[in-house]
Amino acid sequence: MKYKLLTGVYQQLDSTSKRLLKTKILSDFLKKVPESEIERVYLLVQGRVFPGYDERKLGVAAKLVIKALATASGKENKDIMKEWRKIGDLGEVAEKVISNKSQRTLFSRSLSVQKVFENLQKLAVIEGAGTVNRKVKLLAELLTSASDVEAKYIVRTVLEDLRVGLGEGTLRDAIVWAFFPKQIELKFDEKANKIDVDRKKYNEYSDAVQDAYDVLTDFGQVAIIAKTEHIAGLKKVKLSPGKPVKVMLYQKAADIKDAFERVGKPAAIEYKYDGFRVLINKKGKEIKLFTRRLEEVTKQFPDIVEEVKKLKGNFIIDSEIIGLDEKGRYLPFQKISQRIKRKHNIAQMVKDYPVKINVFDILYLDGKSLLTVPFEDRRKLLKKLCPKLLAKQIMTSSEKDAEKFYQESLQAGNEGIMVKNLKGIYKPGSRVGYGVKVKPVMETVDAVIVGAEWGSGKRSKWLASFVVAVLDKDTGEFVEIGKVGTGIKEKADEGVSFKEMTDLLNPLIREEKDRSVRVEPKIVIEVNYEEIQKSPKYASGFALRFPRFIRLREDRRAKECTTLDELKTFYHDQRGRGK
Repeated sequence: MKYKLLTGVYQQLDSTSKRLLKTKILSDFLKKVPESEIERVYLLVQGRVFPGYDERKLGVAAKLVIKALATASGKENKDIMKEWRKIGDLGEVAEKVISNKSQRTLFSRSLSVQKVFENLQKLAVIEGAGTVNRKVKLLAELLTSASDVEAKYIVRTVLEDLRVGLGEGTLRDAIVWAFFPKQIELKFDEKANKIDVDRKKYNEYSDAVQDAYDVLTDFGQVAIIAKTEHIAGLKKVKLSPGKPVKVMLYQKAADIKDAFERVGKPAAIEYKYDGFRVLINKKGKEIKLFTRRLEEVTKQFPDIVEEVKKLKGNFIIDSEIIGLDEKGRYLPFQKISQRIKRKHNIAQMVKDYPVKINVFDILYLDGKSLLTVPFEDRRKLLKKLCPKLLAKQIMTSSEKDAEKFYQESLQAGNEGIMVKNLKGIYKPGSRVGYGVKVKPVMETVDAVIVGAEWGSGKRSKWLASFVVAVLDKDTGEFVEIGKVGTGIKEKADEGVSFKEMTDLLNPLIREEKDRSVRVEPKIVIEVNYEEIQKSPKYASGFALRFPRFIRLREDRRAKECTTLDELKTFYHDQRGRGK
């Protein structure tokens, strides 16, 4: 398939903000894509060349792209840098310089989806001497053969900033529209921007696609199954130890009374630990640990692996890894975050930062998926599997007993409690109300840094003001909610410093104008605030009043940050409390 067909779809998607029309555009295209190309195409429309669980990274910064553009166009690096500072978007710069390129090659040819995909994947595996030059050559090869529009989207894909506004819901629904239009009795009125469907059937097929995705974490694979095996194939998708799965998420309740109202009585009440969430997979002798970001951290926790080896059977269990001090007391998350980042000298890290597993759920055991098994029965299975590793829990209908347990949890150094529906199923990737969390503080925001400004005076060599955003799930775009500078330290020994933040963000810069930069949305930070206000200044429609940096959230992917819908809920909740 020619790459220009895909870039034509990008342009159509970019030309509308209407979610239903985007779904129609993508589904119509998906019907025409050969089975052999579906997985590539569905990754590329997300602006990526690896599924979310794949740890390989392209490792391409803006300056490398500029070198490749210079090689492909015959222009000077400095001229491209000048255009970048003027235009801001390196994709649009690529479109401009390639349309005017002075170098033409007799060997240039029309690009295929396969060629673009494979060249970009190769960027991730280049290592050793001459890495930069080899990456430049590989990218320049594509840009030399590219049209101006193709160059624009190649660069945006490389920088992981496609800007076509596809959220997870649109990606899911496009599969339903493409492969099951008759079954759902789909009729789309483009002029009125509305659909007419058999709602019961639509929900059935949409849920089947979503459930398959939550297990496989790859829309490309899901699309192939939908096309070739239909709904029966989607419903056959099963868990299997050894592959990352999305974890179930929990909403915040205002207090214990609210928690009981939402999950029912009696309920299971557990400590809410301030640790690192990990899905532990065991299949035979093979043990793998995955974070909620779908990243494998098995090597970083050999002590946990040894503990898990003692357990019998094949399973996937949901757990929180907690740091311990020399007296066995719980340590906050920041203390064990060192373990996740470390790739070398693991034995010393195990000694310096001991940890403990607290297991609170199970998804799979000895060939059987437990996703639809009631929570109280899943807990019974855990008592047999790992009785010494269980998260502390009580079952009660009493608000008084729950309050006592809540205070006990806080005094132990935890964040609060979890309150869970005894009949609740396990729904990967969802906040569906089968359990809620109760914490003593206003819900913080996990925000993604999308921009920054260079400081002044003694901070002039650091990025010192950070533009933060939340995720609009309808469009898949990050929408801004304010700027954060307070809470970050000048000295490294006092906490997360401006230098550390600058070092993290420098390679992610993709636009530069005067003292402002835009960065790839990769870094998630937890932010406290005094109040959420409505604000026309930001695309979200909201602004955080007096935001303050709390910590880096290395356990969060960008797309796992707070959503705009959640922010709206926080806003209404605070008003209910009289703010």
